[in-house]
Amino acid sequence: MPVTSPTAAAAAMPVPPAPPRGVLPIAYASFVLVGWTGLLVPSYLRVIQGEFDRTDAEFGLVYLVFALMFAVGAVSGGLIAERIGRQVVLPAAGVLLALGLVTLTAAPTWTVFVIGAGLAGGSTGTVDAVVNSVVMDLSVSGHGSGLTRLHLFYSIGALAAPLAVGLLAGAGIGWRPVAAATAIAGLAIALPLRRVGLVPRRRRASVDPAAAGQPRTGEPQAGIRLALKLAMAALAVGIACYVAAEAGVTSWLVGYLAEEPMSVATLALSLFWMGLAAGRLVASRIADRFDPTAFTATFAFAAALALLAAITGPPGVLRIGLLMAAGFAFGPVYPMIMTVAGSLFPHRAAAISGALTAAGVAGSVSYPALMGVISELAGLGAAMAGAAMLAAASGCAVLVARRLVVRR
Repeated sequence: MPVTSPTAAAAAMPVPPAPPRGVLPIAYASFVLVGWTGLLVPSYLRVIQGEFDRTDAEFGLVYLVFALMFAVGAVSGGLIAERIGRQVVLPAAGVLLALGLVTLTAAPTWTVFVIGAGLAGGSTGTVDAVVNSVVMDLSVSGHGSGLTRLHLFYSIGALAAPLAVGLLAGAGIGWRPVAAATAIAGLAIALPLRRVGLVPRRRRASVDPAAAGQPRTGEPQAGIRLALKLAMAALAVGIACYVAAEAGVTSWLVGYLAEEPMSVATLALSLFWMGLAAGRLVASRIADRFDPTAFTATFAFAAALALLAAITGPPGVLRIGLLMAAGFAFGPVYPMIMTVAGSLFPHRAAAISGALTAAGVAGSVSYPALMGVISELAGLGAAMAGAAMLAAASGCAVLVARRLVVRR
C-alpha cells in the first residue's frame, strides 16, 4: 500500500475556521514594526557610523550581534511558546523590544549601542517566529498566500523606514528621536499581541506513516522519513542563503551608494523594499496556482540575475531600477520556503517556524558582518556580488529539497 505524501496529506486537511476577530490586523501590525526596526539602523548607517567613528568592519559588529540575538529569540521563542503559551511570549517580546530601543536611544557609548541592538534583535526574532506559527495555524498547510501576505507587511515596514529616514534626516531630525518613537510603538503593541497568542494551535494531520494506517517498520517508510529530514536540511540551507543575500543588500546598500546623496541612497533602499513588498503582494495572489518549489526557485534565480545586473551596470536611475527589480524577485522567497517546510511537517508549526527562522538568521549572522570585512579588502561591490551568488544558491537548495522528496 503506498504511503501518503506530506503534500497530499496537507491538502486533504479541512480548511481552518476564520481567525478570531482582530487577530490578523495585530499580526500584520507587528510585522510592520519588525520590518521597520530591522531597517532603522541600516538606514542611518552613515550618520551612526560617523557619530561613533566606526569603520565598515567595526560597524559589521552591530549586524552580527543583532542577527545572533534574533536567532536566539526565534529559537527560544518558538520552543518556549510551545511550553507556556504564545499568549505569554508575544507580549513579553513587545516589552523587550521597547527596552532594547530605549537602550539604543540613550546609548552614550558604542558598547551600550551594541547591547541595545542585541536586545532589539532578540525581541524581533521572537515576534517573527511566533507570529509566523500563528499564521501557519490559521492557514491551509501547503498554500503560500497566508505567510506571503504576512511578510508583505514586514516589507511595508522595511520600505517605510529608509523612506522616512531620508525625509527626517533632511529635516534635521536625528536617529535617536526616531528610535525612541519606535520604542513607544513596541510598548503599545505588547498587550494586543496577547490576543494573537491566544489563537489555539490547530490539530493537524500527521505525516507519519503509522498515523495514516501504515506500518512503522520497513525500508520504504524509513526512507521517506530520512528524505523528509534531508529535504528539511536543504530548505534550512536555502533560507539561510536567501536571508544572507537579502540582509547583506539591506545592511550595506546605503553605504554602497556612497556616491549618491543621503536622500537618494535611502530612497534606493526604500525602492528595494518596495519591490520586495510588491513581489510578496503578487505572490500572495498567484502563488497557490503554481508548484511552490518551482515558484520559489524561479524567483530566487531572478533575484540573483537582477542584483548582478545592478552591480555591473552604470550608476544612476538604471541601477536603482534594477535594485528595485531584485527586491521584487526576492519578495516571495522567504515565506514560500516557510510554506514548503510547513507542508512537510504540518503538525509542528511553531517549532518548524522557529527552526527555519533561526536557520535564516544563520545567514544574516555571517554575511552582513562579513561584508564589512570584504569591503575593507575588495570593496562593497565585491560583497554585493557575493549576495547575488547566495541568492542563486538559495534557489538551488530549494530544488534539491524537492528532488529529495520526489525521489521517495
